[in-house]
Amino acid sequence: MIRHARVLPVLLLAPLLLTACGSEKADAGAPSGSTSAATPAAAPDEGELTARAQAMGVAPELVYVTEAPGFTLAQQSVGVLGDDGFSATWVDGGTNALLRLAVDRGSITAATCPGRPVGDMSGEHTTCERDGDAWYRTGAGRHEYALPEEGHVVRVSAEQDAVPRDVLRAAALAAHRPDAAETDRLLPSAEAAPPTPVERGDLPPFGDGAPDNHVDEGG
Repeated sequence: MIRHARVLPVLLLAPLLLTACGSEKADAGAPSGSTSAATPAAAPDEGELTARAQAMGVAPELVYVTEAPGFTLAQQSVGVLGDDGFSATWVDGGTNALLRLAVDRGSITAATCPGRPVGDMSGEHTTCERDGDAWYRTGAGRHEYALPEEGHVVRVSAEQDAVPRDVLRAAALAAHRPDAAETDRLLPSAEAAPPTPVERGDLPPFGDGAPDNHVDEGG
């Protein structure tokens, strides 16, 4: 009976100790007076997203985003492609392999596919293979999936020996128009976007664009 009397208080205290431990973990790290659930930041509206893209010189409808296991966006890579296209690169933190997403205006067909270099590397032979609605293209040690959309083409490319074809294909099929929150993470604010180049008044509208340094005879 003496043995039972000593054990009983311990058994009664055990649930109370467990409850206290659970409460301490739930509140650990939370500032005094705050709740444990953080309120998500409001995503910017469509007007702000359009302003961000246009501040970069990118057409808003050409902004896309993708994802692949192990790859994260290289923020400094986000920028304009050509006249008003879009380009961004994702990096594998373990292998440093790169996935490049590029979106620009135009189309791609069986007739035009071989004439367009993979990864914009001119002078290289390109092989094209139809894969569902997309084109699988190889050349110059790189491979690419190109998906024709209405008025533009979405391309995801990488080095062949760095990124397997199935990973490349999955990343290409995952490419989509971002929602407001995704674009907020993808594009810099309009204030942080690179400034539009200033038009110089001394550049002639012909020739190679060099400044006019012509002087009169004897000058």
